[in-house]
Amino acid sequence: MLPNLGLLLGSAVEAGAPSLEAVPLEAQVLFIGVVFLGTLIVSRFSIRIGIPAILGVLALGLMINIHVLDVSHSEVEKLHVFALALLLFYAGLKTDIQSIRGFLQYGLLLAVGGVAISTLILGAAICWLSSATGTSLVPGLAETMPLGAAFLIAACLGSTDAGATLSVLRQVQRQVPERVRHLLEFESSVNDPSALIIYSICLSFFTVTSGAGESMPAMALSASSSLLQKLGSGLLVGVGFGYVAKLAINRFVIDKEQLLVVAMSIAFVDYGCAHFLGGSGYVAVYVTGVFMANLHYQDSQINHQSIQEVLLPFNTMTEISIFLLFGLLVNPSDLVPSLPAGIAAAAALMLLARPVSVFCFQHFSPFNLRDSSLIAWCGLRGAVPLALSFNVANAIPNLKGLDPALAAELAQNCQSIVFIAVILNLLLQGLSLPPVCRWLNAPPTPASSS
Repeated sequence: MLPNLGLLLGSAVEAGAPSLEAVPLEAQVLFIGVVFLGTLIVSRFSIRIGIPAILGVLALGLMINIHVLDVSHSEVEKLHVFALALLLFYAGLKTDIQSIRGFLQYGLLLAVGGVAISTLILGAAICWLSSATGTSLVPGLAETMPLGAAFLIAACLGSTDAGATLSVLRQVQRQVPERVRHLLEFESSVNDPSALIIYSICLSFFTVTSGAGESMPAMALSASSSLLQKLGSGLLVGVGFGYVAKLAINRFVIDKEQLLVVAMSIAFVDYGCAHFLGGSGYVAVYVTGVFMANLHYQDSQINHQSIQEVLLPFNTMTEISIFLLFGLLVNPSDLVPSLPAGIAAAAALMLLARPVSVFCFQHFSPFNLRDSSLIAWCGLRGAVPLALSFNVANAIPNLKGLDPALAAELAQNCQSIVFIAVILNLLLQGLSLPPVCRWLNAPPTPASSS
């Protein structure tokens, strides 16, 4: 990821950004090194005060805030594709079926059905809050927030972040049941591809496609068949490359350090092949990661844990780079118009959408209400929503029924809402998780005798 940031900085210089055009390459390299060293210091400080480390990295980027960088959405989109592919591949590797034996079905139900319900509730809540207050995202927009924009925002915020949640839970490990931690890690891994699938469905229904003149049933049928094709092809390609990975590891890997080369190569070849075969590259890399994590290899030292260990630095670097780039490129003054909508979206997500999506499956849960309450409050958002927000900014101009003159400002505000909601979610739930854990696990106070 560091070379990608260097390329982005370099492209800004070539494009003629006023403050960087005279900066030599050596100074840019020095700047990148100092910034990433700063992320290490900020991460350590963030963990000490009880908030996720990635939020501290985001704050560092906002403090530096080089919003004069001339970086287009297409350039960031390339980084977003690379980052999501790597994050989903690592999420697949973290999906250890053995660790959740006994509540696998509930974990899948929560990760897939929970994301769908959360997206529906949050999208409806954003629309209702907008109409109730009579406000809109763009000054001059006749109606309140478009339905399509609300559901695209909600679909972006559907995925939880395992790294952020578990980093905070480490402070209260003794008070969190091991089964709950395994469930949260499994759910956070599986709901990444679930959120991407639901986001793709929202794109199909709310944006203009080549078949814009078709009737609604015909468009629904076309979108459904396209989605099934992408899912099916991605699933088949992912399974195939899972066994290709096993063959390559058994035949060619001599030292454990070579696992990094094999894993990265398989992930990117997997994504590219799935794309050219008409499938979803994100589904393919996730499925390949799941198979690699749950297969057995000839060398007893090679297992899902050893593969995770060699890929963990790259996964961490990916998350850091996404949050750092957001902080560097986002102008804080652009967030002000979207602040009320962002606060409302964050409140609806934390207090309504996430709890309902957990408690509506309580009948199927092997956990008691106390554990389910903790699970409901552990829905921290992270890198995937931020990465998807770039896609939202590109999709908003194609929103059905939207005046093209308002598209640019609406896209900026939708991205800002996601940004604000992620910040508030990480800050409020990150700081409150330790006391909530202690409160939920506190022994009951004995009743006083009268």
